[in-house]
Amino acid sequence: MYQCKEHYVYIMTNKNRTVLYIGVTSSLGERVHKHFCGLRDGFAKKYNCQYLIYFEKFDYISDAIKREKQLKGWRREKKLTLITAKNPHFKFLNDEVQSL
Repeated sequence: MYQCKEHYVYIMTNKNRTVLYIGVTSSLGERVHKHFCGLRDGFAKKYNCQYLIYFEKFDYISDAIKREKQLKGWRREKKLTLITAKNPHFKFLNDEVQSL
């Protein structure tokens, strides 16, 4: 049986929840692990964005990329409203996605 690959848009933050990083991946659990361990250079590593606080799943990578660009264009307040609707306490979701 054929299974479609899943794609994700995700938002990471730092320990104090003051920085937001938005990315896209086809392996959410692996990507979160790499962010947590500091294995990915760039903005997320520089600002210690190690904690997953939000994600969305897509069947097509093109849709995930389109959504990522849309979210990156939003003002911070709108991003926080989106996160709060799904994760009102900004709980770290790292452990919940390790099998994804």
